[in-house]
Amino acid sequence: MIQRRLENIVTTQLGLFPAVALLGPRQVGKTTLALDIAAQRPSIYLDLENPHDVEKLREPVLYLSAHADKLVIIDEVQRTPELFQILRGLIDQNRRRGKNAGQFLLLGSASLELIRQSGESLAGRIAYEELYPLQPLEIPVNQIEQLWSRGGFPDSFLALNDEQSFTWRQNFIRTYLERDIPQLGPRIPAETLRRFWTMLAHNQGELLNAAKLAAGLAVDGKTVARYLDLLVDLLLVRRLMPYIHNTKKRLVKSPRIYVRDSGILHALLNLSNWDNILGHPTAGDSWEGFVIESILCNAPERVIASFYRTTGGAEIDLVLELPNNEIWAIEIKHSLSPTLERGFYEACADINPHKAFVVYSGTERYQIKNNISAISLKEICILMNDTFTAIKKIS
Repeated sequence: MIQRRLENIVTTQLGLFPAVALLGPRQVGKTTLALDIAAQRPSIYLDLENPHDVEKLREPVLYLSAHADKLVIIDEVQRTPELFQILRGLIDQNRRRGKNAGQFLLLGSASLELIRQSGESLAGRIAYEELYPLQPLEIPVNQIEQLWSRGGFPDSFLALNDEQSFTWRQNFIRTYLERDIPQLGPRIPAETLRRFWTMLAHNQGELLNAAKLAAGLAVDGKTVARYLDLLVDLLLVRRLMPYIHNTKKRLVKSPRIYVRDSGILHALLNLSNWDNILGHPTAGDSWEGFVIESILCNAPERVIASFYRTTGGAEIDLVLELPNNEIWAIEIKHSLSPTLERGFYEACADINPHKAFVVYSGTERYQIKNNISAISLKEICILMNDTFTAIKKIS
């Protein structure tokens, strides 16, 4: 068992809010974390993919009112968005009886924005947390390369060997395409969506070129946008927006697209082991996406993540706007001896960040130039987490 860092945060939120929504893709460990929390207090667990549990909620007010003294955990809550309106009445009813917090823990496999749209009626009554796949601060430092190779889904990372891990990820992709995605809306041919997902993998970290993707799939641009929105909503793909800065320079305005889990990326590219990954043209882009996800899962709430790029070649891989108004510039290099291009220095001169880092494959932290530090992945995650903690104490 791996202790998930989010468990303490969710427990704290349950002490403050009547409801907490724990979001994340399937198989990321939401249910395991929720049951660990449930073991510490009176609770019941309902899975909305289980017909028996769905039957229990045929009369939701009657059933849930009978368990008002417990923490009610509802899994796959995005399947019944009409439940949110009912939960509002139950929460207010329990509040009048003196139970102000810790009533419901809602687990969902859709994006924060999608759940928020359904849960607008719970405004002021619910906190949202996203459970990422395993990240560098949850594992020993000597397993970070394995984490990059296999990805952070627990069953993939903890597999007995690379072959079993790769097989699990292939089955994960197939299950999403053939079973999970069709349940969410209009029918999309599984093979078409797989081709689209694979095309995104081959273009990891590049600017979105919808016309190129549409031509490759023989569909129109609106269909590409719909496919992309779906994978973003399922927390499988990240759309990193450009940093908008008040400058006279011409800025790139297209987003960058990343397959969020590096293990899934490698499975889509048919890279089953470490040697195959390092020998593939996307190795550097894979490392970049892995680092971005690792940093963001330790970032403060309300952080705004983007990238900076001008048509003239000035570029920063990741720009973080923190809630304390600090701006961090982060360049990512898969190298033990990172060197910075002229474009990074020009970009830093454009936006004047408070801190600038180069995340590289080594372990030593040292100054490069002009207050730019080379730093390991684990240390930048620790620094990000410490900043998160400090900002939270101030607020």
